[in-house]
Amino acid sequence: MCFSRAVLPAADHFSVRRESNNTNEYRPRHPEDSLLYRTIAGHLETFLARQQERGREVPHFVEREMRAYLSCGVLACGFLRLKCESCGKDRLLPLSCKGRAVCPSCCGRRMADTAAHLVDRVFPHVPVRQWVLSLPFALRYRLAYDSEMVTAVLVVFIRALFGLYRRMARDYGIEQIQCGAVTFVQRFGSAANLNLHFHVIAIDGVYAPGLDGKPEFFALRPPETGEVRELAELLAKRIPALLRRRGLDTTQSGEEESDRLARDQPWLSEVYAASVCGRIATGPEAGRRVAVGGDRVDPEGIDSSAGPRCAAVAGFSLHANVAIAARDRLRLERLFRYAARPPLSMDRLEALPDGRLRYWFKTAWRNGTTHAIFEPLEFMEKLAALVPTPRAHLVRFHGLLAPAAKWRPAVVPNNATTEAPLDSPDISTITAASSVVGPADGRTQKPANGAERRGRNYTWSELMKRVFAADVLACPDCGGRLRILSTLRPPEITRKILDHLGIPSRPPPVAPAISTPLPFAFE
Repeated sequence: MCFSRAVLPAADHFSVRRESNNTNEYRPRHPEDSLLYRTIAGHLETFLARQQERGREVPHFVEREMRAYLSCGVLACGFLRLKCESCGKDRLLPLSCKGRAVCPSCCGRRMADTAAHLVDRVFPHVPVRQWVLSLPFALRYRLAYDSEMVTAVLVVFIRALFGLYRRMARDYGIEQIQCGAVTFVQRFGSAANLNLHFHVIAIDGVYAPGLDGKPEFFALRPPETGEVRELAELLAKRIPALLRRRGLDTTQSGEEESDRLARDQPWLSEVYAASVCGRIATGPEAGRRVAVGGDRVDPEGIDSSAGPRCAAVAGFSLHANVAIAARDRLRLERLFRYAARPPLSMDRLEALPDGRLRYWFKTAWRNGTTHAIFEPLEFMEKLAALVPTPRAHLVRFHGLLAPAAKWRPAVVPNNATTEAPLDSPDISTITAASSVVGPADGRTQKPANGAERRGRNYTWSELMKRVFAADVLACPDCGGRLRILSTLRPPEITRKILDHLGIPSRPPPVAPAISTPLPFAFE
């Protein structure tokens, strides 16, 4: 049994309860009770109206993302009807919005799905290393909306990185070298700011033809700190040269003439630029820096030295000190989840008594700053900057891991199953192997070979069992198997069913717009 992409249930709107048989009971919860939902529902219409009053229009893809989130996980907006084959009990599961930035549930599902896919079906059992490239502020702004330039800059980075691996391999006398990597394009920083950067998970070695002509893996020594710095210096030369060749040199006075976003989407340009620089773009506090707090540290006492295999050159920062052994597939999957994680962490968002929002950083800044404080409309503005543009690919494949690479079929794992590595029983980690549930009898089946499971996406039930050890298709009353009966979306049908069950049949209300108060005129 599997869920089609059009009817994915809300994956993360749930809680789990530990049972004695090493499984977790799935218990849906109400997403409308979360702080993020209340903030968007209470201020979305006001946010949109205020921008119209300024003569600015919020792009449709941003508004669509936020409105879709308000229907995610809400039974009144549609649900799956499931029935237990043993006791006959019905169960309702709300549908999801499949958002790409705002919805923590759908972003979390995509994170788990991507990580499982890469571990099970893409990355061979060889060492890997993470390379993180951060960019200068001006380049972050431009890449935030120009997907073609993202591709061009990433090509420069990957070519330089693979060149380093080839040089190290030639020191061992290895020829006809092939490298492989996967890039995650992250658009966000820990302060809910726009910070586009690259997480490249690369095979920490090279492939070359063996005696039989088949690809053979050759492990290489770890890169030295000096080599990482040389690579950063090379990128600091090649990427600006790329911009100059395309007439996009941001250091020249003609920058505004080449700013296509400012011409076509002036509101989005303002929001992106302010988010990159840590300022407010709209409202009465426009231009002011985002309020922050924490235990400030004297800058003179801050250790500015870079760590091992780290370098910073002319605004470019390169980190390459995270490496994972070939056998540590569990840690590799955690690394993929980290690189594909949602932009926002609900655990770090809290409401203040005065109505403002505080967002805690993942780690304190070097000067001791630990959190940012936003007015609700300011926070909505920051959310808008994190929504990726339509058709912008955030996961890229390179070298022999690219879809059409000649050697890819020979190096990727050939057991394309959905089994997960085992770990401790804590629900925050992977705790149980996943399986494919049979159509109606509840028996578990595993694909016989990779050809039977060519689809990329895991089912929602598989991911829940893999990540949280929660068997969502088990009947909470008798333990039997649940079977999908139908998908219900029409309001006139869902309303009758929910009213009969005593469940709210209308979506939570969205607060109406509040116009900007006019200043008093005194004579």
